[in-house]
Amino acid sequence: MLAQPGVPPGRRVGGGVRALPRVIHALPRAIDTDLVREQGLPSIECETLMHLSEAPDRRLRMNELAAACEMSLSGMIRVVQRLERQGYVQRVRCAQDARGWNAVLTDAGRARLRQAWPTNLAAVRRHFLDHLAGLDLKQLAEALGKVGT
Repeated sequence: MLAQPGVPPGRRVGGGVRALPRVIHALPRAIDTDLVREQGLPSIECETLMHLSEAPDRRLRMNELAAACEMSLSGMIRVVQRLERQGYVQRVRCAQDARGWNAVLTDAGRARLRQAWPTNLAAVRRHFLDHLAGLDLKQLAEALGKVGT
């Protein structure tokens, strides 16, 4: 039976709809808590290092990095400044546009990411993947990729 406008969904769909906001807010907090407790590295900093590690020449324009991390440019600037003070990222002028800045992952930042990544993976497993026993994770990844676009 198809859903009708204004009619509450069945228990199965309704439960998923009600659970989604909790997951959207609780999962990142749980992962961040684990990363900060075990590594002293907030998840947004780990994510920033990850995006830079995967970029050509380990560099991204600040606006591209902000978009990759789903952040405002001003928020991303603050994150990069913190990482720069720790020696994990360097900001350099963009060669193509002297007004723009690139964030560049340093060797120390790459080493820090390698150190923190196992904790990040363990947190994702513990707080998310372990709860999905029996599901096809490849299909789940494809579905989540569609939702995120």
